[in-house]
Amino acid sequence: MTLRNQVLIWIGLLILLVLVLWLFRGILLPFVVGAALAYLLNPLVNQLQQWRFNRAWATTVVLLGVIAVVLSIFFMFVPLIGQQIIGLIRRLPTYVGDLQALFARWSPEINEWLGPERAQQVQSSINDLAGQALGFIATIPGELVNIGITGATMIGVTVLTPVVAFYLLLDWESMIHGIDSLLPKQHKGEIKTILKDIDKSMAGVIRGQGGVLLIDAAFYATALSLVGLNFGLVVGLMAGLLSFVPFVGFVFGFGLSVGIALVQFWPNWWMVVLVAGIFLFWQFVEGNILYPKLVGSAISINPVWMMFALLALGAVFGFVGLLLAVPMAAIASVLVRYAVRKYKESALYLGRNGSDGAIG
Repeated sequence: MTLRNQVLIWIGLLILLVLVLWLFRGILLPFVVGAALAYLLNPLVNQLQQWRFNRAWATTVVLLGVIAVVLSIFFMFVPLIGQQIIGLIRRLPTYVGDLQALFARWSPEINEWLGPERAQQVQSSINDLAGQALGFIATIPGELVNIGITGATMIGVTVLTPVVAFYLLLDWESMIHGIDSLLPKQHKGEIKTILKDIDKSMAGVIRGQGGVLLIDAAFYATALSLVGLNFGLVVGLMAGLLSFVPFVGFVFGFGLSVGIALVQFWPNWWMVVLVAGIFLFWQFVEGNILYPKLVGSAISINPVWMMFALLALGAVFGFVGLLLAVPMAAIASVLVRYAVRKYKESALYLGRNGSDGAIG
């Protein structure tokens, strides 16, 4: 088979995959979450197998343990989180008004520091930003419905996800052997190398980066609650979980926390500095300790490409697209690097005679 035909076949399969995802996007959520959960838990099941558990018992023990932990967290924290979310949404207009009043009180000092014209521009920008933020918050319930996060959807995910994860974990080894047996023998070694790179990248995304997000959320929620920030629990959780979008979690959490701190603690500047310091300190820890240890170099995706993938797949596939965006971006980055490497080894790059610098 010629290279041209191989490329056309792979492009056709990719188009078919995208079409299938688009057609069934409304029912894919529990299957996507279940597959991610199975991929995440497979090393634990393998470890139990090494301790003389059979595959079925190992899968059952691991899943029951995860379900027990999730239910415990749900019953302990979800009611409090729900109350704080509702309270935060109700109080945000008041916070915005109080912030605007504070800036108005500081206007003489701001005018003296920036000049009247620039100070007016800053005030207008703050008012516009506040209006946009309130407008965005007002549209959140409708947007959640549009992307498929409804009560019925969440019930379906809750019921189906453990079932999907169980059967995928149970048949994981046979699925891997089945895929391996279907690989074309002539290119089997090269394809398996690519699949290993994809597995490494996916592990970095789902296990490494997922672990970083959970640690971020736990730290921010705990630290902000301990310093006494209003709605610190929910603000910290949102800041941590939004960290999968580059810079968004930090900017969102820092801006919202400092804004609430200004209203709540003014004129105690030390408390405002403390709240800001929590985010600055943890950004240093995350960038220099957590990511190198938990993620390493497994994910080498440009932040711009990551944000594009989130927006594009989210617009096409809804919430399922948001879940698939980061893993798909990781897979695409592996394939692009492979394609670039093959191109640099080809006669097209090296020259007609296949030697560097040859000009046929």
